[in-house]
Amino acid sequence: MLKKIAWLVLTSALAFVAQANEQANEQGDYQINPGDVLEIMVWDEDALSRQSRVRPDGFISLPLAGEFRAGGVTPAALAEAIKTGLGSFMNDDPTVTVTVVDMSGNIVYVLGKVNRPGAFPVLTKVDVTQALAWAGGLNAFADEGEIQILRRLDDGTQQAISFDYGSIKNGEKLETNILLQSGDVVVVP
Repeated sequence: MLKKIAWLVLTSALAFVAQANEQANEQGDYQINPGDVLEIMVWDEDALSRQSRVRPDGFISLPLAGEFRAGGVTPAALAEAIKTGLGSFMNDDPTVTVTVVDMSGNIVYVLGKVNRPGAFPVLTKVDVTQALAWAGGLNAFADEGEIQILRRLDDGTQQAISFDYGSIKNGEKLETNILLQSGDVVVVP
C-alpha cells in the first residue's frame, strides 16, 4: 500500500514538473539562473546549436559568438543577444531560439526548525508559506514569529526580510507572504 502511494505521489510530482517547465517557457517571463540547462538552436547551423549549462557566474560560451550573460535574463532576450553576436559572422541574419530544458538552477532553501530542511527546486511562483509546507512545516521548537528570508541582491549584499508565520496563519499581514526568488534562504529559528 505504501509503495502504491509513493508511486502515485512520484508520478504526480513528475507530471507537475513537466507542466511547470512547459508553462514557464510559454509565459516568457522566466529569468534564467546559474545551473539551468539551455537548448540553443541556430536555424540551419547544426555546428552552432547545442545544450549549455549556465555557469555559476551566470554566463555561457558559444563558438564564434563568445560569452553571454544568461543569468537574470529571459530566454527571448538571450536569443536576441546571441543573434546579434552571431550576425557579424554569418551572411544571413541568424534565427536563434533558446529554451530552458532543465530549471535546476532555480532553487530556494529552507533551514532551521522545520521537519524536512533542504533545497527545493522552484518550478512555479512560490511564496514563503508554500516553501515552509515543502519543508514539512515548522517543528514544535520553531519560533514562528522570527522567521527570516535571506536574499542576495544584485550588488552582492544580502537582505534579511522578516516573516511572522503566526500572523499569516491567523489571516493577518498577508502582504508579508512574499514570493520567493531563486536563491532565497528561509531561516526558521
